[in-house]
Amino acid sequence: MRQPPTAVVGLTLALLSAVTFATSGTFARPLIDGGWSAPALVVVRVGLAALILAAPAALALRGRWAVLRRNLATIGVFGLLGVALAQVCFFNAVRYLPVGIALLLEFLGIVLVVGWMWLVHGQRPRRLAVAGSVAALVGLGLVLDVAGAGGLDPVGVLWGLGAAVGLAGYFVLAGRVDEGLPSVVLASGGMAVGASVLLLLGVVGALPLSVTLGSVDFGGLHTSWLVPVVGLVLVAAVVAYLAGIAATRVLGSRLASFVGLTEVMFAVLIAWLVLGELPTAVQLLGGALIVAGVALVRVDELRVPALGPTAVELVPTAAEPRPTAVPTATLP
Repeated sequence: MRQPPTAVVGLTLALLSAVTFATSGTFARPLIDGGWSAPALVVVRVGLAALILAAPAALALRGRWAVLRRNLATIGVFGLLGVALAQVCFFNAVRYLPVGIALLLEFLGIVLVVGWMWLVHGQRPRRLAVAGSVAALVGLGLVLDVAGAGGLDPVGVLWGLGAAVGLAGYFVLAGRVDEGLPSVVLASGGMAVGASVLLLLGVVGALPLSVTLGSVDFGGLHTSWLVPVVGLVLVAAVVAYLAGIAATRVLGSRLASFVGLTEVMFAVLIAWLVLGELPTAVQLLGGALIVAGVALVRVDELRVPALGPTAVELVPTAAEPRPTAVPTATLP
């Protein structure tokens, strides 16, 4: 029997990962409007996803517990920065901004990595990366629509930029992970750490863990809160990560992460169809510039061979970080 083309299978999985990751804001919106706090959303989403992925993670380790032990610190920092900070900030941004705008702000984390590698590691960006960064910043100005009549809520913008910082931290950490640590282990472990820390902070009263177990308005329908929660956990987390991991193993982390740029397009489309949210024409133009700028940064990164332990694979993920493959790693 003729086997399906590997590239087609990998591309299909990468697009499936992008689409499912793009649903996170849409699933979160009715819960946020219904009284859920952002930390509570993250605890439920990544906590349950971590439990579901625990078995695949254990199988991937194949008893190599020494690999897990020597990477505990990295997994812990990754869970705090790349999972907890990025997702709490993103869901808080969704409270004040349209889903697509919040995701565009988070995607600026890829541009922040360029600045980080220059300032901290002395890796001066080349012209293509500089051009991409400038395009993204111009796009940011259009997305914020400062001169427009209906400017964005500054609180939401700050949360969105906080998500960008968390995403940038994810990229930097993912580029320094032990090659022997399976992607699914980093994903499951990072999500478990993020959920546990947020839950602990909520229990001691440092963070709000508000949950409303009532009906919500989702896509014009009055339904149980379980519907968006199941979608947030199974579709936007478990399926998204597993498809992303499989895609990177078929296509390689660089090509799969480039396909992941379509997540922004899918997020805007899904939010429009389900929630009726559509950015203005100026904001759509700004969003196109941001995506184009990020793409230029990615193209420039594709031209650079691995530079050692400080080399970074830029893997977009939005509403959150996403899986990469060797030699970098994977993640939530």
